[in-house]
Amino acid sequence: MRYALSFLTASLLPTLSFASNNPLSVHVLNQTQGLPSSNMLVVLEAQQGDSWIKLNEAKTNKDGRITEFYPKDKPLKKGIYKVTFKTGDWFKANNQRSFFPEVPVVFVIDGRLDHYHIPLLLSPYGYSTYRGN
Repeated sequence: MRYALSFLTASLLPTLSFASNNPLSVHVLNQTQGLPSSNMLVVLEAQQGDSWIKLNEAKTNKDGRITEFYPKDKPLKKGIYKVTFKTGDWFKANNQRSFFPEVPVVFVIDGRLDHYHIPLLLSPYGYSTYRGN
């Protein structure tokens, strides 16, 4: 029983480390290597009228994640947001050529979820994204 409990605790710890009260996270995975894209700059903006207002920017951690991306001092508001992954700079820093200098992902925060997650699956000449959880 003690072994089973230790195993269960050890297997849940990595999952729990991503839990956060912050309403927005991102994750970048390099499909070419099957590895996280660490140290990639990502910018968060909110749409206000015809303009984009910068809310935050950060670099992905060793796991390719930014787990707390929404500014802690701002309440989450419904609206249109944009996360821009600075892929060209990341590929250049990793001595690789790429086609897309950046990947903007525009999405809606409608208030129905407590947490929004934007994953990016990346290769030098293509990408895909979806609403994660």
